[in-house]
Amino acid sequence: MNLWETMTGSDLTREWKAFEARAAALPAGHRAAWEQIKGHLSLYSDFTGRNLMPILDAALGLLEETAADGQGVREVLGDDIAGFCAALAGGEGRRGYRDRWREQLNRNVARRLGRLGG
Repeated sequence: MNLWETMTGSDLTREWKAFEARAAALPAGHRAAWEQIKGHLSLYSDFTGRNLMPILDAALGLLEETAADGQGVREVLGDDIAGFCAALAGGEGRRGYRDRWREQLNRNVARRLGRLGG
C-alpha cells in the first residue's frame, strides 16, 4: 500500500468491493447475517474503518466456511449477533467512536464552564 492509496482510501474501497463480491456468493441466510455483522461492527470503527478490515475479513471467512459445511447461521453465531460482534471487536465494554466523541465533548464543555465560572 502506498501513501496515495492510504490518503485517498482507495485501498479500503478495493478491499470492501472484494468483501461484497465474496458475500454475494453466500446463501441468503448467511448474507443477511453478513449485513447484520457489518452494522453491529461499525459501532467499533475508528474514523476510517481501517481497524475493522481484518475483523470483517475473519467474520466473512467464518460465514463462508459455515456455508460450505452446510451449517446454519444460528448454529455458528447463535441468536445474539450483536454480542458476537462485540466479542469480535474486543468485548462488550469497549469504547466506540461515539463514546470517545462524547467524552471529548464533555471535557470541552467542562473546560469552558470552568473558565466562565471561575
